[in-house]
Amino acid sequence: MSASGTMPVTAARVAPRWLLLGSLALNLFFIGIAIAMAVRAPAPPSWDRNVFVRVERLAATLPDADAAVLRGAIDADRQALETAQTEYHAAQNEIRQALRRQPFDLGVMRAAMTKSRAARQNFDQILQGIFASAASKMSQAGRQAMADWPPGRKSASKR
Repeated sequence: MSASGTMPVTAARVAPRWLLLGSLALNLFFIGIAIAMAVRAPAPPSWDRNVFVRVERLAATLPDADAAVLRGAIDADRQALETAQTEYHAAQNEIRQALRRQPFDLGVMRAAMTKSRAARQNFDQILQGIFASAASKMSQAGRQAMADWPPGRKSASKR
């Protein structure tokens, strides 16, 4: 036998087997981690531009009597709120159109932003008026749930 570097037959067969087994174990480990993350990962929060959808999500977390108060307040001013929301979304779309305009016109952009600001303020005033009115008729638990919205947020008293 020469000392030219030949390996015994058994060692040559064992090394690739261990490498294959190690590679398989590592791949299974990464697949397991990916599956665990997919199962445990919470669904990304979805934002809906429609105020009525967002209010309904909030109402679903309130005590039943308080949810009824909020829904009743929304229903009482539904038309005004819907109109304000439509005007606000239309004003936002005007800003988008001004940004896409060729050639760009700064005056049109500023006018669209001014209109959007006014529409947003009107929308906020109507919505906040509804919430203030509803909150005045709710229980402490309902107001606390609204203050802690979205669910899981720590309240100021618990910080």
